[in-house]
Order: sequence, then C-alpha cells, then structure tokens
Amino acid sequence: MDNRIYIFDTTLRDGEQVPGCKLNTNQKIDIALELERLGVDVIEAGFPISSPGDFASVEAISKAVSYPVVCGLTRAVEKDIKVAAESLKYAKRPRIHTGIGTSDSHIIHKFNTTREKIIERAVSAVKYAKTFVEDVEFYAEDAGRTDNAFLAEVIEAVLKAGATVLNIPDTTGYCLPEEYGQKIAYLRDNVPGIEKAILSTHCHNDLGLATANSIAGVLNGARQIECTINGIGERAGNTALEEVVMIMKQHPYLNLITGIETKLLNPISHLVRDKMGMPVQPNKAIVGDNAFAHSSGIHQDGVIKQRDTYEIMDPRDVGVDTSKIVLTARSGRAAIAYRFKQIGFDLTKDELDLVYSLFLSVADAQKEVINEDLEKLIAKVRVNSPV
Repeated sequence: MDNRIYIFDTTLRDGEQVPGCKLNTNQKIDIALELERLGVDVIEAGFPISSPGDFASVEAISKAVSYPVVCGLTRAVEKDIKVAAESLKYAKRPRIHTGIGTSDSHIIHKFNTTREKIIERAVSAVKYAKTFVEDVEFYAEDAGRTDNAFLAEVIEAVLKAGATVLNIPDTTGYCLPEEYGQKIAYLRDNVPGIEKAILSTHCHNDLGLATANSIAGVLNGARQIECTINGIGERAGNTALEEVVMIMKQHPYLNLITGIETKLLNPISHLVRDKMGMPVQPNKAIVGDNAFAHSSGIHQDGVIKQRDTYEIMDPRDVGVDTSKIVLTARSGRAAIAYRFKQIGFDLTKDELDLVYSLFLSVADAQKEVINEDLEKLIAKVRVNSPV
C-alpha cells in the first residue's frame, strides 16, 4: 500500500466556521498561499453557494495557487454543485466535495427519508459533479455513527458513480480510535474496488480524540487526512494539521510520509491565529507558547544536559528557534546558572549559592523571574561580596 498521506486542509472552510473567525477574500488568499508553501495537497477553499463572499474567495484562491488541489464544498444538491463548479473554473486542479448524512439520526431526523433514498441522492450528486470535474470527493456525513454495513453500501454506490475520494467523517467527534480505525478497515475489506479511490479521514474533536482517530484511520488504510491549522473548527474543532504531521514524522517506523515542510508550522500557526483573531492555547501541542517551555527544575536540568531527555522534537523542526527555560520557584541551580550565562554572567559556585537564595524569595513573590530581575540579584551579590 502506498505510504504517502495526502494533507487536505480545511482551515478556510471548516476552520472559518468558528464564530468570530470570518475572513475576507484577501486574508483567505494570504493563508492559501502560505498553505501552498507549507506543502498541503488540497485546500478546501470554501462553501461556494453559502454566500457571494465565499464564492468570490474560492474563485480567487483558484487563481492564486498552482500546486494544491482547490476544493469547494457542496450538499447533495444540483444547484450547490453547479455553483461550486463555476467557482472552481480557474483552478488548475479542481475538486468538488459533495455528500449527504448517512447515520440513522441524520436520515430520520434531518432528512425525514429512507436509506434507499439517501443512496439515490448520493449517487445522483456524484454523477452530476462528474459532469463538471474529474476529481469528486464524497462525504458520508456522520459516518462515525453510521452502521458499517450500510456505510459500505453507500460507499460502494458512490464509488461506482465515479467518486475519486471517499471521506469518512466522524462529524460529531464520537468515535473511539479503535472503533474509527475498524470502520476504515471494514470499508477497505468489504467494498469492492475501493483501492481505486482514496479513503479520507475527517475527525472532530468533541471528545479530544480527533488526532488519535485520524492516525487510527491512516493506520487502517486511509490515505488522506482532513485537518486545520491550530485544530480550529466547529465546536471543539477539527484534527490539528500540525499534530498529525508531526506524529507521522516522529514515528518513522509507521512508514507514513507527507509533503509538509514542517519548519513552516509555527509561522503559519501564528498567521492563522492573527488573521482569525483566534488565540492558541499555551499548552497546545506543537505550536502552543509552552510546547517547548520548561519550568520544573528537574526538567530544566535534563534539557540543559541533553535536550531529548524531555523533548521528543527539536523545536527547530517546527519553526521554533529554541526551547524556553522559564524561571519560577520550581527552577533549580542548573537553570539559574544557565540563564545567567545566556545574559553574560559566568557565576562562581559561591555566587550561585548566594544568588539562588535571593532568587527563591523573588520567585515566590512573582510568577516568573525575568532577566532584569537576575541582573539586579547579581549586582546585589557582587556589591556585598568582600574584595
């Protein structure tokens, strides 16, 4: 099986559905161009029928980028599909992403219809989309809560209708990783001809399992991961691009590769944060401010001696200049000496002992001790030292 994992970025579509994160067309173009530099394979640029602004953005992004597939989302509705095709007319590599809910919850309560009618609508949508573009992705909304046998029927039908990518979303973030992985494996093993298409994951983070589920998906045969920068998205968010990419990079024995230039992860995280006005939690994996910060004395001593004692990634691999040693009341002598050396003071053992006792008093009184505080402490110690 091919070990190349395609990265489908939906920051500009699913990510932008976060309340208060609306972007204008120029902002979307800026992000799309950086996504292209990052090396994503697919940019889901918007939901063209949803508004004139979304249509204009998809059209503009189609003109702006060259390498990535540009994708427009639709419902299984002919007008949606036609409008999406119009918005993608300038794309070098256009894709229409169409689909419908397949869980009993959606079939009964959302569509008030039957399983048979859902399959008919799904097939009709894919066939209609194929009249505009060759590359058609089908999503089975709420696949995570869809009976596997029925899901396989739907997937087999749309595959025969011409779908090139088969998206299996855990729309509500409900699945456990083992369960989601087994769902992908079931489709791989029970849908005739499935090897002709790409299986895709699209996981939400309602229970904090989006990244784990996406990795379970590719371990069981999916070859595309749908994700967003910083994990932004509806409700609790989507799979975080930076997380799945670095998991695969840091576990080479998985033999799964992407085309992502990982050194650009931190810069694009900041770009998306700033454009969308959506803060990144400090303890966010890979791109959070504290991802490579150490305040415990035991950890600081280990990292100073050998970085990989407490860091499984080199911060430079994700575009962070260096690890951070944060001085707090939990810091030890090694961290104090290290920071003093960084700011130009090579302390003797006696000086370090004297400074450290003063340091603890300051550290107990404030959350963090900064360089200016250290300079005052060493000045006090040296002034009082006998000549």
